[in-house]
Amino acid sequence: MKIALIAPPWLPVPPVGYGGTEIIVHHLTEALVRRGHEVTLFASGDSKTSANLVSVFPKALGNNGEIKNDPLKPLLAYIDCFERAGEFDIIHNHAQYYAMFLADLVKTPTVHTLHGSFAKEYTPESKTLTLRKFKNNNFVSISNFQRNDMPDLNYIATVYNGIDTSEIEFSDKKGDYLFWIGRITEKKGPVDAIKVAKKLGMRLKMAAVIDSNQKDYFEKEVKPLIDNKLITFDGEITRKEKSDLLKNAFCTLFPIHWEEPFGLVMVESMAGGTPVIAYDRGSVREVVRDKRTGLIVKEEKGIEGLIAAVKQIDKINRQECRDYVEENFSVGKMVDGYEKVYSSLAKI
Repeated sequence: MKIALIAPPWLPVPPVGYGGTEIIVHHLTEALVRRGHEVTLFASGDSKTSANLVSVFPKALGNNGEIKNDPLKPLLAYIDCFERAGEFDIIHNHAQYYAMFLADLVKTPTVHTLHGSFAKEYTPESKTLTLRKFKNNNFVSISNFQRNDMPDLNYIATVYNGIDTSEIEFSDKKGDYLFWIGRITEKKGPVDAIKVAKKLGMRLKMAAVIDSNQKDYFEKEVKPLIDNKLITFDGEITRKEKSDLLKNAFCTLFPIHWEEPFGLVMVESMAGGTPVIAYDRGSVREVVRDKRTGLIVKEEKGIEGLIAAVKQIDKINRQECRDYVEENFSVGKMVDGYEKVYSSLAKI
């Protein structure tokens, strides 16, 4: 099958550090090539892939809000793919809403996997209007929960994100520190994680990318709580560093205050054998198996609920965490799901 994959232009594929969408596109691309498909990846020129790489920009544009608010550059990247649509059996968009404006202009079937939330409080009206305009396009949700705020879209499947567990080392020995990783933003709960650690007197290791539009939040709300003794902050880290931090943690804290559509961090943590403690928001219950691979806490119970969970988390079997990921969130299972989608649309 001739498959075109569109990645966002903000980061290379695979990403050097942070980049959930880009790592998923990387795993999908490489697995499809291994399975014998003819794959063309539309991504930044500093991407590394076994597929045929097509790039408008020699280097990734940068992962910050200011750049992302410029719609013209991504359109330049995406239109390259649709101008060549006749060369492909299927086009798979992992990038932006902009691709929807182009998909209806070509005969080649297009499927959209949007990696963000559709929740009204986080989705600008322009995006909601776009989704409604193109609701008959083909959509794949990354969790069943993701569908809740836009139930009238033409969903043809739910395909969970998959990871390459060989990239995340497993450890059956729990460490002595709490771990939090993500983007520095209030909805990801970094302050909650710090409060839990301080009340318990446990070390907390944090790793995060700071977006330009979140610098004020970091400087005012997060940085003053970092003492570099009990609470340490590593900034953006490599995938190898992340693997080491995950596998050696006592548990990973995921105290989100938003409708998380998937939460790749939870899967990566469990793959390392480290159980997850998360607020009961978004897709958490689809990703974490409560009381088996982690503990899910009602958000209204707040910090005290998280603390109570930390005190019980050592009852979780670390090998079961790893097994659970390999069974449910592997690259192979993800690619199986997408191949089924491609076959149904391309009718090959």
